[in-house]
Formats: sequence, C-alpha cells, structure tokens
Amino acid sequence: QVQLVESGGGLVQAGGSLRLSCTAASRIIFRINAMGWYRQAPGKQRELVAAITSGGNTNYADSVKGRFTISRDNAKNTVYLQINSLKPEDTAVYYCNGWPVYLYNWGQGTQVTVSS
Repeated sequence: QVQLVESGGGLVQAGGSLRLSCTAASRIIFRINAMGWYRQAPGKQRELVAAITSGGNTNYADSVKGRFTISRDNAKNTVYLQINSLKPEDTAVYYCNGWPVYLYNWGQGTQVTVSS
C-alpha cells in the first residue's frame, strides 16, 4: 500500500528553484504529527533537511537554512518543500516521512538534480 507520494523534482541549473510536494494517505496520522523532508545523495546516508510540527514550527539543517522552506496543508494531507538557490550539492533523492519518528513506509522519493 502506497502511503506517501513525493513529486516535483527535476533537473535544474544551479541557482534555480523547485517546489516539492508529498501527500500522505492517512489524514489522521498526518494532521497530528510532525513531518520531515529528507534527502539521500549517492553514496551517502539519508539526512533530514527540514521538519515542521503539526502546529507549524519549523527547523532546518544548517546546509539549507535560508534557501529551503517547509510548509504543510493539513486539509490536503500534503507537506511542501520550496527549494531556492539550488546548488549542485543539493542533488539527491528527496523523501518525506514523519519526524522524528518514521510513521510511514518510505515512498519512492523524487529526484532533484542540479547542474553547475
């Protein structure tokens, strides 16, 4: 059963922007829990880049502060990640899941590739 669907990735030039979306299947779980965006680059471990609580409080990895913005729409069971000023080192597969607890099975992710 697919529980999370990520979308919005693509190939962009450095300095460009993307908006990622992640829709969760379970409205109840989504609305009462914090969600996070994670990424995994080739040969590296998956890392948290941004998180948002059910009340809208946010936190970011130092490497993305000022460039990434996480938001959520509880009515749509969707969490977003606005990515600006993309850098080649942002290239990775981006996933969403609960935070700090992984509440869902991992989705397929969405590939972000940044060319220099």
